[in-house]
Amino acid sequence: MKAVIQRVLQSSVTIENKIVAEIQKGLLILIGIEDADSQEDIVWLTSKIANLRIFGDENHVMNLSLKDIEGDIIVVSQFTLHALTKKGNRPSYIKAAKPDVAIPLYEKFVHQMEIEIGKKVQTGQFGADMKVSLINDGPVTIIIDTKNKE
Repeated sequence: MKAVIQRVLQSSVTIENKIVAEIQKGLLILIGIEDADSQEDIVWLTSKIANLRIFGDENHVMNLSLKDIEGDIIVVSQFTLHALTKKGNRPSYIKAAKPDVAIPLYEKFVHQMEIEIGKKVQTGQFGADMKVSLINDGPVTIIIDTKNKE
């Protein structure tokens, strides 16, 4: 499972000209799922994200987590995070899980994230053509791959 975590001042997801998710201060998480991902990956990653100290304290030092600031989250499924670009110029997405595997894992990830932060997590729509908007705060962007635990 790969995640791109972006600290945002504002973010939204629009599908067919309708805003389906919108937050202020918090995180926009792009999540890529592969066949080898498991519940263990979900639990580890959601805990890591909820507790990352990437928000500024009163001295503007990154000492606070999303939980500390009671921030919000939007999670967007993004299979392109598993793009392989070694051969040619057309990325291969062979490592990305097919919908029958990815959708249940995506839904479990969102549910576990809600448990971690103690509130509702907003989402895009799996497989939809989404327009994702954000004001990246910092900018702070962190990439985590559960296969490397880094």
